[in-house]
Parts: sequence; structure tokens; C-alpha cells
Amino acid sequence: MKKNVLLVDGYNVVGAWEELRQLKKERLADARDRLIERLAEYKAHMGWRVIIVFDAHLVPGIEKKKVKHDVEVVFTRENETADERIEKLVSELSGRRVQIHVATSDYTEQWVVFAQGALRKSARELEIEVNEMDRIITKKVEDIQKQRPFSKIPLSDEVAEIFEKWRRGL
Repeated sequence: MKKNVLLVDGYNVVGAWEELRQLKKERLADARDRLIERLAEYKAHMGWRVIIVFDAHLVPGIEKKKVKHDVEVVFTRENETADERIEKLVSELSGRRVQIHVATSDYTEQWVVFAQGALRKSARELEIEVNEMDRIITKKVEDIQKQRPFSKIPLSDEVAEIFEKWRRGL
């Protein structure tokens, strides 16, 4: 079974998604954080390793790596673009049992990583996938809530949980 890895050109996606573009106008850090949160949900749902790469020119200094919400976040070192770092990661992570997906709307970058064996997806395609995943999760939560036993007496969640344990003989 192949392990899937999603590499994301962070600022490219921030500039492509309407929600993130609006956040970026107010505060860039909020747009970055929201992208990380959305892709953490994607990771949890898909089970893929997710790495978001941000250009250093907007966050100067040495290369920084961190894990936030179980998503790997890389800020490239100074004078290194996200595209260059993504190309290196594709090369480093490639293997027979690894399928790499790169999310960017940079057409040239899409072809470069495709030539290295990675699958490409546009920022828009990723947004559609993430929105569809949100819809599926919301539907599952609604279905679970509908299946919850109905009581005409208003009960707190704690009391309802105790009654449910009694009902199951626990």
C-alpha cells in the first residue's frame, strides 16, 4: 500500500482561496493559521502526511520547521523559494511506496514536480476537495446527532450519558 504525502505551496494557496485571501488582507498570520487548520482536518480525514511550505521572503531568517495540528509546516530559509523547497522534498520523499501530491497553481512548478513523479493539483482543486470533505464530515455529525435517542425531558449531556450507559447495561 502506498503512503500518500501532500506538499502544499502555502502562500500560493493563500492567494488562491477566497476565504484565505480575505484573511490575508487583515493579517497574514491568520490566513496561514486557517490554512493549517483546514489541512489538519484534511489530514485527519484522508490519513495523508501533509507538509505546508511557506516562502522565507515573507518570514525572513533561517529555515524553520514545526508541527501544528499534526501538520508539518516549513518556512524556507532566506533566498530559498517554496517552489525550490517543494522540489527538494519531492526528490527526498520519493519512493516506490510513496505517492506525492503537490498543491500549487504555479503552472511551471506543477510541470517540474510532475516530471519528478509527483501528482499535481491546483489550489482550486484542493479547495474543492477540502470543502467536499467538510460537507461529508458535517453530514456524518448530523446523522449521528439524529440517531441519538430523543427525550421529551431536557437532559444535560452528562445525565443523558449516564442513562445511555444504564440502557446498555454498563
